[in-house]
Amino acid sequence: MLTRAANAAANWSARWVPNAFVIACLLTLVVFALVIAVAGKNPIAAQGYWVKGFWELLELAMQMSLIVLTGYVVAVSPAVSRLLESTAGLATTTTGAVVLMGLVSMGASWLHWGLVLIAGPTFLQFLVRKHPRIDYRLAVAAGYLGSTCTWHAGLSGSAPLLMATPKNFMEAQAGLIPISTTTFSAFNLILTAVIVVVMSVTLRRLYPRDADVMTSAAVIGGSRATVEELPVDPHAHGRVGDGSSGFSLADAIEHRYALNLVMGLLGLSGAWTLYAEGGYRMSLNVFNFAFLFVALLLHPSPASFTQAATRGATYVHGIVVQFPFYAGMYGLIRYSGLAETIGHWFVSIASPRTFPVIIYWYSGVLSYFIPSGGSKWAVEAPYVVSAAQALAVPIPHAILAYAWGDMSTHFLQPFWAIPLLAIARVEFKDIVGYLALLFVVNLVVVSTAFLLLPYIW
Repeated sequence: MLTRAANAAANWSARWVPNAFVIACLLTLVVFALVIAVAGKNPIAAQGYWVKGFWELLELAMQMSLIVLTGYVVAVSPAVSRLLESTAGLATTTTGAVVLMGLVSMGASWLHWGLVLIAGPTFLQFLVRKHPRIDYRLAVAAGYLGSTCTWHAGLSGSAPLLMATPKNFMEAQAGLIPISTTTFSAFNLILTAVIVVVMSVTLRRLYPRDADVMTSAAVIGGSRATVEELPVDPHAHGRVGDGSSGFSLADAIEHRYALNLVMGLLGLSGAWTLYAEGGYRMSLNVFNFAFLFVALLLHPSPASFTQAATRGATYVHGIVVQFPFYAGMYGLIRYSGLAETIGHWFVSIASPRTFPVIIYWYSGVLSYFIPSGGSKWAVEAPYVVSAAQALAVPIPHAILAYAWGDMSTHFLQPFWAIPLLAIARVEFKDIVGYLALLFVVNLVVVSTAFLLLPYIW
């Protein structure tokens, strides 16, 4: 029954759900309407908030573009290609391959949210190569689970890390909240483990019958699967003196490893300096800096590196075009006061026992329009923490409820899936049917956990 429901949902979404850019435009119009109807702002003011916020994610857009580009270049290097291919071979069945994709995504995301943006799309390519008969839609959906299930409960969760950082903007109101009471609390670790198990089991149950399986060639179209273009041939354009022009100094530099080695080592030393200057905390800038030069070290020549980068650059267009629209929504919600208005509605119906689950739901609703955990926490933290204090709810409960809610509606939101969709060459509508069912399962489990939280901790 579950398999039939999943297949029906996947077919329905493929027919009726628009692509990711159209969703961004439609969400923008919805937020405009909410700002006017709920926050009570006039259309001219609303347009001003939108314009003010439109470029506020410009740095993030560039960081995300580099994550996709450098991750791709690393993945198609000879050594990493072999490693990924052997890992993909650990699964002996197509159903097991989908579960393995989900585990890689959720595990990588728990370690660092930026890592899943690389691990998911690149590992998917090699998984499909090893298992060409795998249901491609479900495999892509499994690759998105890290952004929906584990990242904000993991080591790079924005809200827990921020609240534990000295001199953060909430320290005067809430004090420092150590991550031992949030990320590394028994509640959070157990809930994370439960979700990983539940999602893995659900993936197995959602796998379609043989007659309903859609391979990569069937979903993407054409006779070749997307992975047939990978990896980049490390020896392509890599031979000194090819052709009639003969040997030249340019050939010697461009097609040898020496320059990659020197620049790679120089770059990694610079990445360590950035890491140390940042208090030994991993940031996206350090992440991208390191991956760029790791990519250089892993390729046999500058020619191989630039060939991979040229191909990888074709996957960043969705980020460049769509991120400004979400930044505009962020501006609308933040500067109009809409976030506070909706937040006060949720908090007004809360009691000490229901506060965690209500904040979880509220954070999920707002995250659908502002899919940026750190930026959204800056908007929500003052009144969420104040309400927790007024109701005598432990602040770590509020932080965790916010964190889990923040990633909950990403199942239905294409923002963080854009890199995955670009490399997988599918539309969000191709996978949202599966994601909707996974969302329901996740919502039930996590809501139950936060309903029980006041009684167990």
